[in-house]
Amino acid sequence: MAAFLIMLREGVEAALVVAILLAYLDRTNRSEAVRWVWMGAFIAVLASLGVGVVIWSTVGSLEGTAEQLTEGIVALVAASLLTWMVFWMGREARTIKDALESRADSALVTGGLMSLGALAFVAVLREGLESTLFLISTTVGENASGRQLLGGLIGIAAAITIGYLFYRGSHRIDLRRFFRVTGVLIVLFAAGLISKAVHEFQEVGMIPTLVDPVWTVHFLDPASSTIGLLLKSLFGWRTSPSLLTVGSYFAYLVPVGWRFLTMTTALEPETATAEPAAHRGTS
Repeated sequence: MAAFLIMLREGVEAALVVAILLAYLDRTNRSEAVRWVWMGAFIAVLASLGVGVVIWSTVGSLEGTAEQLTEGIVALVAASLLTWMVFWMGREARTIKDALESRADSALVTGGLMSLGALAFVAVLREGLESTLFLISTTVGENASGRQLLGGLIGIAAAITIGYLFYRGSHRIDLRRFFRVTGVLIVLFAAGLISKAVHEFQEVGMIPTLVDPVWTVHFLDPASSTIGLLLKSLFGWRTSPSLLTVGSYFAYLVPVGWRFLTMTTALEPETATAEPAAHRGTS
């Protein structure tokens, strides 16, 4: 589920960039530029996969204190990027379509078709590299399995479907609600990463444990419960957490979650990205 959520959210953002560019080229009768958008997006995907393999090979080979320290740093960096991502999308959602079309128009005028391909490349590469880091933050130090791969593939397939429907001008996709719901889940996920980082730093002795554990429960154990495993992967659930891991979770979740909800509620009446990119000819 963690892999599904990450790839769905990041995949939709990348798919929307491609859909907006393709719809704009359709409306302006620039069909010769379409293949450059696809080429830029495809190269970005390959580059993201390559970076992911290199990082995973490097991090996955670490052991002992180095592994625990790296897990904590990766989790902390991933949580920071996730926080920036949800707030950036919350602020820019209303204008992303117009901004992309303006940049596409400038690219065609000043740099030609290659510049347009570079625009798609940079946009998709950004989402791809973020996805790589987020996935590694959930799998490093864990027993990776085919379920994580399956969840990620399903998330990508769903994201491509949403992007295609958006390109076709479907009103069935309420992007405003989609980004708000997934944003809430992402904030909860990021809070779990903060808690995980604190746990790993405690393991290497960088910070004290104080009260450890705050509680111990024998239900929803990730080692034996599917629901417990789901809660751990998504929200950092532990059956025997320390005081600082619990405190760090809520110290992040309460202010960040409140800010995100108030911001998206305030923007809701005027948000414009729910309007599809539109594959509607020139009208």
